[in-house]
Amino acid sequence: MLANQGQAAEAVVMVVAQSAANTAAATSAWIDVRKYEGDLVIVSNVGTVTAGSITPTIEDATDGSGTGGAAFTGLNDGAFTAVTTSNDPLTEKRTLPAGATRGWIRYVGTIVTGPALVGVTLQSHPKYTS
Repeated sequence: MLANQGQAAEAVVMVVAQSAANTAAATSAWIDVRKYEGDLVIVSNVGTVTAGSITPTIEDATDGSGTGGAAFTGLNDGAFTAVTTSNDPLTEKRTLPAGATRGWIRYVGTIVTGPALVGVTLQSHPKYTS
């Protein structure tokens, strides 16, 4: 049972729900996750994929400019599934330990052909509440 943990969680929009025609449109800004503890919960909602595919990944970096940015392979529940016209729509949740990142993360939805409807959120528990 979550008790009040759900109420204490903070939600951050990583990618605003949209029709993304290319990878740049399906890529979030770098998000500072140093203030979180426990698991980072990332929910990827991919709607209709008109053609081609979208392959979601998470990257981490050492700062908000993406220094040293690279694919993060430590997702607790495996990689995201590539979404095509044959398995859309698809909503997936993936978790990663906040302390296992280098401090900053972003979502990258690699789109081949497109467009694809996509929206992504991050939920986690702040270390400190104000």
